[in-house]
Amino acid sequence: MIPATMQAVVLTGHGGLDRLEHRTDVPVPEPGPGEVLLEVSACGMNNTDVWVREGAYGLEEDPVAVSTWRRGRSTLQFPRIQGTDTVGSVVAVGAGVDEARVGERVMVDFSIYNRDDDSLADIDYLGHGRDGGYAEYQVVPADHAHVVRRDIDDAELATFSCAYLTGEHMLDRARVAEGERVLITGASGGVGSGLVQLCRARGAIPYAVTSAGKADAVRAIGAEGVVLRGEGDLVEAVAEATGGAAIDVVADLVAGDLFNDLLRVLRPEGRYTTAGAIGGPVVQLDLRTVYLKHLELHGSSQGTRAAFRRLVGYIESGAVRPLLAGTYRLSQFHDAQRAFMAKGFVGNLVVVPDARWDEVGAPHAA
Repeated sequence: MIPATMQAVVLTGHGGLDRLEHRTDVPVPEPGPGEVLLEVSACGMNNTDVWVREGAYGLEEDPVAVSTWRRGRSTLQFPRIQGTDTVGSVVAVGAGVDEARVGERVMVDFSIYNRDDDSLADIDYLGHGRDGGYAEYQVVPADHAHVVRRDIDDAELATFSCAYLTGEHMLDRARVAEGERVLITGASGGVGSGLVQLCRARGAIPYAVTSAGKADAVRAIGAEGVVLRGEGDLVEAVAEATGGAAIDVVADLVAGDLFNDLLRVLRPEGRYTTAGAIGGPVVQLDLRTVYLKHLELHGSSQGTRAAFRRLVGYIESGAVRPLLAGTYRLSQFHDAQRAFMAKGFVGNLVVVPDARWDEVGAPHAA
């Protein structure tokens, strides 16, 4: 029995946490042609939702302007339900979708591709261009709802989608190959810890930059070596960690005052790829380092359909494992986002609709 209204967290505008309202009277959406209705059991958290709420993406001509994720061409409308990392069960289907899909447990590919090819030039995402998974129910395109055949809990499965697809596309953009050494910043977060595992999945050798309190946890995930951020000269520390071996690729999620040193770390003809800038998006760049070392710089965001299918394969084979740091009730969303922004964990945090808490959330409570 599908109700008429549902619990959801609704973003009402750019600003602080007060712009996120927990409501219990939001209409349950209906699936249109080619769509399915999911009963959401868990939804992971991500930095993009925070930056969109804050309007922190700036504009090319004004980096401090209030702007959403698609600079100058936003599809964000308020009120909006955010949340990219949905896991749930199909409870209804729209026209043209096989009724046999009802009952499937699925993980959602959150991208709105807007094109038939692999170009991401016009990409958007669920939770921005249309409603996401911080709710009891969500409508998604049927071909975005992927069955994952692995015996892990729904809350654990909700740690993968956004972070690991982002990481896989970063590695694709930089053409990371077997045996190459990759330096990963922000290695304890959702994308960073995913990158460590994704490097291993393709036979590359990950080295991590993180804080002292998280070093052992990052090694346990699979980092070959760990460099402590803010302790001494980064270039020297990386050389010590690798035994003097060259870094082929930097996968950066921090930027800020690390940026120029990260380019110094790279070998000649090395590649730099970024999908985030939690340490500061406006950086100092010595272009002589770029052109004298013949470096490549790659921007990256989200990923292709093929990368998502590859991610599903990694999950099903056990090549990557969930790093669930804790769960929160959807009605405690402010507490969950405060904890997420404080970054005192390794992996990811997940919110669970209150009606599913005892079954899905309580076993992993933060």
